[in-house]
Amino acid sequence: MSETEEIGFVDRLASTPRRVPGRAAPAIAGTAVIWLALPVFAIAGWPLSGWALAAALWLAAQALAAVLTRLSLEAGNLAASGMRGIGTSFRAIAVGIPLVAVTIADERVGIAAALLYTLAFTLELAVSLLAFFGAEAGA
Repeated sequence: MSETEEIGFVDRLASTPRRVPGRAAPAIAGTAVIWLALPVFAIAGWPLSGWALAAALWLAAQALAAVLTRLSLEAGNLAASGMRGIGTSFRAIAVGIPLVAVTIADERVGIAAALLYTLAFTLELAVSLLAFFGAEAGA
């Protein structure tokens, strides 16, 4: 494939209008990772406080995401769009700061929580991308 064909493909992929998929399936997938990790943490002897921290941060981030998705995405509602963008950035910061603080205080707990949260977020992102790009083109 030539360079111009690759750029054309990416342009077509990014510019094809699609409906915004629902948040339920991605959130459920990430939440399942959190819950399925509890017995793994218990059996492996990893710190359960790390699991609890990841679970608490996950639930708080999901609650914030649920509030943000209620904001309108209409082109005429600039304030809601801006709030949604700022809120999404805040979500990452609100998760990152406690993870860093706990990792400084107790490395085992912080790293366990960070790895679990990262795994759950990665699955949530993958399911979101599959839902978005798997949807039929056309707004």
